[in-house]
Amino acid sequence: MSLQENSAQCEIQNIEWYRKGVAMQTKNIMVRRYIGMLLGVLVISIGIALFKESHLGNDPISALNMRLAEIFGISLGQQNMIANVLFFMVQLAFGRKYIGAGTFANGILIGYIVTFFYEIFTKHFGYAEEQGLVVQLIWVSLAVVVTSFGVSLYQTADLGVAPYDYLSLGLRDKTKKHYYGCRMLTDGLAALGTFLTGGLVGIGTLVSALFLGPIIHFFDVHFSEKWIGYTPNGEKEEEERDLENKSKV
Repeated sequence: MSLQENSAQCEIQNIEWYRKGVAMQTKNIMVRRYIGMLLGVLVISIGIALFKESHLGNDPISALNMRLAEIFGISLGQQNMIANVLFFMVQLAFGRKYIGAGTFANGILIGYIVTFFYEIFTKHFGYAEEQGLVVQLIWVSLAVVVTSFGVSLYQTADLGVAPYDYLSLGLRDKTKKHYYGCRMLTDGLAALGTFLTGGLVGIGTLVSALFLGPIIHFFDVHFSEKWIGYTPNGEKEEEERDLENKSKV
C-alpha cells in the first residue's frame, strides 16, 4: 500500500470515528432531554403541591381555573380539561413544534403526582395556615423556586410543553421579546382574570405572576441548558438577539 493510499485510509477511519462520536453524543443528549422532561414534570408537581400546602394562593392559571369551575358549577378537573382543549387549539394552530411527549406527560401525570406529594406534606408538616404567616411565606417561596426549576427543565428538554406554557413561548417567538417578560404577561393576565371574576388572588398568585418568568429564565441559562447539553431554538434566538443588542451598545 502506497503512502498516499495509507493516508486516505487513515482519513476515512478518522471521519468514521468522528461520525460515531457525534452519533453517540446526540444519543446521550436525547436521553438527557427525556430525563429532563420527566424530571421537570415531577419537580413542577412538587412545586404545585408546595403552593397548595402554603394556602396563600395558587399559581395564576390554577387560580383562574378554580374560579371558572365555581362560576360554571363544574369540577376543577372538567374546567382544566376545557381550558387545556382551548389552549391546545391555539398551540395546534400556531405552535405545533411545541407538541410532543412532554405535552401529554404534563397533562396525564401532574394531577396524580401533586396529590401524592400534597398528602405527604400535610401528613408530616401539618397545615401551613395553622402555623402562621411566616411559615406560609416559607412554603410559597419554596413553591415558586421549585416550580420554576421544574418548568425550566421540562421546557429546555424541548419535547413538548403543556398548552398554557406554550402561550408564553409562542408569544416570545412571535414578538421577539424576552421569555420572562412574555411569561409575566400571560401569568399576569391569568391573575387579572381571576381577580375580575371574583376569584382568590393570594400572595402566592401575585408572587407567581411576578417571579416565575425571571426565575425560569435564570435556571434555563445557568443550569438546565448546561446539564441537558441542549438549547431550544427559541432560546438560542433570544440569546443571539441579546448578544447583538449588547454589541450595538
